[in-house]
Amino acid sequence: MSRDRDFAAVILAAGMGTRMKSALHKVMHPIAGRPMLGHLLDSVDKLAPAQKVVVVGSGREQVEPLVADYRGSVVVQEPQLGTAHAVRQAEAVLQGFDGDVLILYGDTPFVSAGTMTRMRERLNAADAPAVVVVAFRPADPKQYGRILAEPDGTILKMVEYKDATEAERALDLCNSGLMAVRASDLWALLARVDNDNASREYYLPDIVMIAAADGRRSAAIEVPAEEVEGINNRAELARLEEDWQQRRREMLMAEGVSLVAPETVWFAHDTVVGRDTLIEPNVVFGPGVTIGENVKVRAFSHIEGATIAAGAEIGPFARLRPGAEIGAKAKVGNFVEIKKARLGEGAKANHLAYLGDAEIGAGANIGAGTITCNYDGFFKYKTVIGEGAFIGSNSALVAPVTIGAGALVGAGSVIVRDVSADAVALARGGQTEKPDAAAKFRERMQAKKKAM
Repeated sequence: MSRDRDFAAVILAAGMGTRMKSALHKVMHPIAGRPMLGHLLDSVDKLAPAQKVVVVGSGREQVEPLVADYRGSVVVQEPQLGTAHAVRQAEAVLQGFDGDVLILYGDTPFVSAGTMTRMRERLNAADAPAVVVVAFRPADPKQYGRILAEPDGTILKMVEYKDATEAERALDLCNSGLMAVRASDLWALLARVDNDNASREYYLPDIVMIAAADGRRSAAIEVPAEEVEGINNRAELARLEEDWQQRRREMLMAEGVSLVAPETVWFAHDTVVGRDTLIEPNVVFGPGVTIGENVKVRAFSHIEGATIAAGAEIGPFARLRPGAEIGAKAKVGNFVEIKKARLGEGAKANHLAYLGDAEIGAGANIGAGTITCNYDGFFKYKTVIGEGAFIGSNSALVAPVTIGAGALVGAGSVIVRDVSADAVALARGGQTEKPDAAAKFRERMQAKKKAM
């Protein structure tokens, strides 16, 4: 295959997705925190395509922002008259393009860049097949189209399940729908597809038999079933999520991460974890998490959009929200929530705290029940806590406010003004004591109760 030859990707996503029973477009349902279409576009981008075109039916407004993030184009198939008709909707966008065209499916998210490369290599092999088809052998062939092929992959016949004979339905080599075709062949072949079939639709696989009628061979390449099985309903979505998670768990453990109960830990597509990190059971990672080496993530923690430096300890029952930055050897304990806040090296927030929009210096200690009051109902404000400061339990720091380095805030204080470095700040009502008042109160209440 010439390394100089461009390719374009046409991704079909026009299906109604009715079996998902959802107002969300099927290809926008997430796996590992990323829409399934995003997984596919990411794999395509690894090969630097010249163009990407996503064909949708309804729901364009849901799909278009994601496609724009990947610098692709969206076209609409309306009405929806079959897969061949869907691919033809990309012709105007690809007008003048003279490279290879990969035809992919938005609900088949885990087609690898390696498989796409194989498709192009086979298309540009010495025997120059007209069409390359990706085939697979699923455990249950269901209603996939069938392929009759020679041992070398040369396709003798392709047929849709509805139009297949019983003998053809007994074949186990199935059509994934993925194809590679030169642009110089594709549009002419598509123009000759008719809808003389059981569904009265224009079938994309028909281009293989049209090319065969012209005396041109097509070829199949076979891939593992799990790479190309599509997602049509919630159960299949959950199964592919579990498959993805299991692969990621095994990969991280092979790289030196310890998972106490692997099946209970859920990663996002971009989670990065350093070696010798320990992750206890029932931890969930949302997108945007990077964890350094030798970190301990205790059970039942939820972490998203956070960076955790080496040697830190998180949880149990901790929640790190986007913008959380946990310094080296810092500690975030049980029922502590951190949002858009930096905890410096060796700093501690061990229990029952909310730290939002804050900068907390190295070695600071945040007592149980402390909150940074960062929102007045209209705007967010920042709290700064200096190095080595000590914030007593049940304190409320009303932002914007700065606690100086080494300062001490007494328990139960409501701090509304800046505190100087190394100062002691105490802001609470005075304590009074009335001797014997409790005993007298009980006597009065017991007498009242007897009189009722």
